[in-house]
Amino acid sequence: MEQEQDLNELLLVRRRKLEELKNKGIEPFGYKFEADHYSTEIIDNYDSLEGKTVTVAGRLTSIRSHGKATFAHLQDYRGHIQIYLRLDQLGQEKYETFELVDIGDFIGATGEVFRTRKGEVTVNVNDYTYLTKALRPLPEKWHGLKDVDLRYRQRYVDLIVNQEVKETFIKRSQIIQTMRELLNQWGFLEMETPIMQTIAGGALARPFITYHNTLGMRLYLRIATELHLKRLLVGGLDKVYEIGRIFRNEGISTIHNPEFTSLEIYQNYADYHDMMDITENLIYEITKKVFGTPVITFQGKEIDLTPPWPRETMIEVVKKYSGVDFSMIATDEEAFQAGLDAGLELDKGLSWGEILYMFFEEFCEEQLMSPIFVTDFPIEVSPLAKKLESDPRLTLRFEGFIAGWEIANAFTELNDPIDQRERFEQQLTKRDAGDDEAHVMDEDFITALEYGMPPAGGLGIGIDRLVMLLTDNISIRDVILFPTLRPKTED
Repeated sequence: MEQEQDLNELLLVRRRKLEELKNKGIEPFGYKFEADHYSTEIIDNYDSLEGKTVTVAGRLTSIRSHGKATFAHLQDYRGHIQIYLRLDQLGQEKYETFELVDIGDFIGATGEVFRTRKGEVTVNVNDYTYLTKALRPLPEKWHGLKDVDLRYRQRYVDLIVNQEVKETFIKRSQIIQTMRELLNQWGFLEMETPIMQTIAGGALARPFITYHNTLGMRLYLRIATELHLKRLLVGGLDKVYEIGRIFRNEGISTIHNPEFTSLEIYQNYADYHDMMDITENLIYEITKKVFGTPVITFQGKEIDLTPPWPRETMIEVVKKYSGVDFSMIATDEEAFQAGLDAGLELDKGLSWGEILYMFFEEFCEEQLMSPIFVTDFPIEVSPLAKKLESDPRLTLRFEGFIAGWEIANAFTELNDPIDQRERFEQQLTKRDAGDDEAHVMDEDFITALEYGMPPAGGLGIGIDRLVMLLTDNISIRDVILFPTLRPKTED
């Protein structure tokens, strides 16, 4: 209550200063202003700029007045620089008007570059322009914004006071930009597919539902871009990709947000081995260009992303970490008993492949710290991937893991329309049994396959999770500017 009262008093003080500025004929919410240098440019190039006149603009983050002289720090996009204002240089009216300035306000300032006796590069201001009056104070300087929930709800304040947060999102932008540059260099074309779809397909996930009033029809926010991009292969495009927002109506965790960003790639006449090559080279090149090295530090552990990454089948990985060898298990019943013996909670009727996948999730995923491709997933969890010729219970699918997280998911794509229809029908049986994340029937996609889709490889990479890994963040909320949150309730 006392904090609220203090805040209200601060807000009133700022409103009074706002009115005083207006009374002096000063516009407190200014117009265009042209700065010619960023803060760090001046500091880094001091030797050539000493004594030169520069113009800077930004937000004031500190003000220290000493009677006839005032020091302040100005924060711009690149960093901070000290400015110095003197009564004898600005004149009494201009200098006294600066008393109406608060921490958080924006100004533009022009002056000569010099270094103080303490060695700090500073701009000796001979004129300044009021640009924006901040009507709310920033969080207390020395503590910053530490309330995690408030940081996510008021990301704009988080970016102001926490420099490392700003750096994360600058890196995110650079990662995505580099991803585009590389894919374009490699001959891929960027495509755009519908966000609102009549059928939510391409993944095993629960969709968000909306409604189009004019057409009188239910629509779904996409859960993947896969099926539309594959239609483009049918249409004759060769190498395509999309970086886009995906929406899944499922749980929230440190690695899941209902709205997230993915990259999907599809290439004619390729297979999942080609997709492994693309994955490891794409992540390697991005890391090297954006961070200067392919060796990252994640939660205190060094991880080298240099290709080639190991490639092991799911059966091999499960044997390594659980001791159970599914190559020696022939039937669903034997797999069920192996699961019970290992302490898994199993529903009756589970198949060999479903139990193999449960072993992998339970005993293996968190162990996969160094980059690795886990291959040959069970057909039950891979309805869009081609079968292994040597074992039709498995598919030509891999997932790339780093630091215990799935980073990439890829297939040798299923292009047999008869097999695809059978897979969809199997998924419908699961849906009828209560699995609302099972895949739905997509007749138009099957029609597209009946026109003929060439052999192809496809790849999906979760961009948010990749950014988490490369920027050493353990919560997806720290790499999404405006994560999904519950509405704030009043106390």
